[in-house]
Amino acid sequence: MSEFDIIRDVFAPLTKDAPGAFNLADDAALLEARDLVVTKDLLVAGVHFLAKDPLDLVARKLIRANLSDLAAKGAKPIGYFLGCVWPQNVKRASIELFARGLAEDQEHFRIALYGGDTTMHTAKAAPLTLSATFFGAPPKQGMTARSGASLGDDLYVSGTIGDAGLGLMALRKEFKFTTVDKASLSGRYHLPEPRLTLGAAIAGLATAAIDVSDGLIADAGHLARANGLRAEIDAVATPRSQGAAYWVAAQQNRWKALASLAGFGDDYEILFAAPPAMRRSVVMAAKASRTEVSRIGSLTRGDGVLFLDESGAPILVPETGYDHFRK
Repeated sequence: MSEFDIIRDVFAPLTKDAPGAFNLADDAALLEARDLVVTKDLLVAGVHFLAKDPLDLVARKLIRANLSDLAAKGAKPIGYFLGCVWPQNVKRASIELFARGLAEDQEHFRIALYGGDTTMHTAKAAPLTLSATFFGAPPKQGMTARSGASLGDDLYVSGTIGDAGLGLMALRKEFKFTTVDKASLSGRYHLPEPRLTLGAAIAGLATAAIDVSDGLIADAGHLARANGLRAEIDAVATPRSQGAAYWVAAQQNRWKALASLAGFGDDYEILFAAPPAMRRSVVMAAKASRTEVSRIGSLTRGDGVLFLDESGAPILVPETGYDHFRK
């Protein structure tokens, strides 16, 4: 197995003859001169996915984690550049399985590979490390940034919160879920759903947006900070799946459990702000995109994030979200 065989036989077909990709036979790609929204994410075995996870699912998670960033910006994805650092003992069959996962989601999201690099660790037991840089076209209304919100804007979030964290918990057998809930929650961990249709639908309505990857509370803090305001979130209004509701009901302290859900990472939902005058328009955008959207709070004077119980009192949040540099 040689590096160049792998590039030619396994990865070059993923370009799908995209103009400017040159079937990976050149040193660089040629992109049309245009405005592009660009994002980059890393996945590392043991950090972002379990070392024993099937590599086709890992590949699809890599694609979807990046597409979630584009979704929050309202962008339409076009393609990506890929970097792979394989473990020392990797087999060609494993790389081919990874490529099949890429191909499956490329077909689903209508994107193509434009280039990248692949290499192998020399150190024993070094983890599989993946990097992807995705690019897409901004909406005609312009990219939805983190900043741009105003005092009094409503806060909304798509989908349900905390499912991926519970899915990881289920895979590690740290809590016994029903068979149905375990399948649903672990599916959310392995294969998040980037909200591309919703992101495009709220372009021009949302004043600010961010994808929820580090945890709802952490990302609400990022959005609030970018606007010089405070995010106040209603814990009861925060949407929960059937599996999450089952887990919360089994915990001794309901409010602590809800705070934990809001601190779990890997949801890949969209958190966004919009003026109260846009409430009906947001509802229509959610319906048009066939995506559940919940109004969960607002932006107020102050800083940070307040996670509030049903009486409006702040709930102590032990973990606000995922931080790669915090042990």
